Amino acid sequence: MVDIRSNWRVALLLVLVVGSLGALFVPGAGPVVGSAPSDNATAGGGPTNLQYGLQLSGGTRVRAPVVGLTAENVTLPSDAGERTTIATTIAGDLDNVSSADVRLRFADSSTGADTVEVFADVTPAQFRGALDAAGLDADSATVRQGVTAATRDEIVETLSNKVNSLGFSGAQVSVQSTVGGDAHYVVVEVPNADLSEVRDLVSSRGQVAVLAYHPANATAQTNDTVLTNDDIRRVSDARMQQGTFGSVPVVPITLTEEGGASFAEAMKRYGYTSSAGISNCQYPNGTPGDEYCLITTRDSEVVGTYGMGDTLASSIERGDFQTTNSFVLQTNSMSEARQIAIDLRAGALPASLDIESGDVYQIDASLAERFKPLSFLTGLIAALAVSLVVYLRYGRAKIAAPMLVTALSEVVILLGFSSLAGLSLNLSHIAGFIAVIGTGVDDLVIIADEVTTEAVSSDRVFQSRFRKAFWIIGGAAATTIVAMSPLAVLSLGDLRGFAIVTILGVLVGVLLTRPAYGDILRYLLTDDN
Repeated sequence: MVDIRSNWRVALLLVLVVGSLGALFVPGAGPVVGSAPSDNATAGGGPTNLQYGLQLSGGTRVRAPVVGLTAENVTLPSDAGERTTIATTIAGDLDNVSSADVRLRFADSSTGADTVEVFADVTPAQFRGALDAAGLDADSATVRQGVTAATRDEIVETLSNKVNSLGFSGAQVSVQSTVGGDAHYVVVEVPNADLSEVRDLVSSRGQVAVLAYHPANATAQTNDTVLTNDDIRRVSDARMQQGTFGSVPVVPITLTEEGGASFAEAMKRYGYTSSAGISNCQYPNGTPGDEYCLITTRDSEVVGTYGMGDTLASSIERGDFQTTNSFVLQTNSMSEARQIAIDLRAGALPASLDIESGDVYQIDASLAERFKPLSFLTGLIAALAVSLVVYLRYGRAKIAAPMLVTALSEVVILLGFSSLAGLSLNLSHIAGFIAVIGTGVDDLVIIADEVTTEAVSSDRVFQSRFRKAFWIIGGAAATTIVAMSPLAVLSLGDLRGFAIVTILGVLVGVLLTRPAYGDILRYLLTDDN
């Protein structure tokens, strides 16, 4: 009779293997990809829940620096109004730069000093001149290419939200740095996507605004921004809605309390709720000086033009609008409406990526699909080769069979973890799995050799020999983890995936599978059971 209490490691190993198989093959056990799957969403791995990266499914990878300059070692005033004035002055001193493209940050753990960032293609000399114009000491400031770590993290989060909203499976967004840390790159990998899709994704900042196009005087019109991304609290899915001239694509939104109050006040102040302003929009064909249009823009490009409806105008006048703050953004096409919804959910990028200074490559899906069976075949050959060597070494099924089953169980557990974590597998990860098989069997051979050098007469003798072997294995595992840690931490491309899988495999082996194999041998070789 097997004592569960003395063989709990084997029981735990069985539970983890069964759970990993469930994570791999039970539909829906893997993570949900994206909040609004589109036609781009793809199944991760056919019959399994595994997700594959570019090398095993095809797709596009973009690696580009962030457009912008950072001035460090500046001293910023504590008054918020003064900081706003500084940002406005810097933007006004630079060509084609708005105050939204200037960001002032107080010192934190990543910068160590106050910083000023400008998210535009300007020269350091121009930036220093703008700092001087704003009353900051440009001579003591250090101006460098690039943006702060906080801005890069915000870009990664925003792009990740956009990718998930589009429903791409296995997509990843990360930051890579040069060895010296002098340059930083944002890397966007999107499997099963063509180059144009990814370019559109990363090249747009996603800045959405609503402009009030209204009469300024008897002969001219003027534009005033009345809504931006920051004024919107909740976004619904794009849909078709019946309008004055038929069905039109819209994005229903709910404004923040401050945004709703500001919008309502602007509509009344500019005359949109008056009889002259209701439904009076023939943009761009109307007579200058008499139109009241609301214009939806994305990255300063017009995507929708429409007039104030009677229902909305009456709601604003009565004060009902300020209670619900519900509004719809109208666009010219459903594709633009969907993109507006994605941009509003994910937020606008603080800065754009300089794709021209980066690198882009694409892997054809048909080529990548060939790597899947080849990867499986490589792993199978490795397992068969290990099986043959172990059989030739021992010739005893009670030692060799548990050894192979235990080693392969590590791979199953790692694959289950990959499925649950949504890890996008590439060739580097496959190489890591094969390395795990090899190192795992090496350790199990050490255990088997140590405990079978002489006949095992009792459980106490077995435990003494096993502890001696385990110290050797533990030392080798620590060496492997230390050696692989730099590769796992540094941004070294595919080497990172190999290092992470190898480290996880070593940890699973030392903490679980090696002790479980020891329990199996103790049960099979000693007479105390």
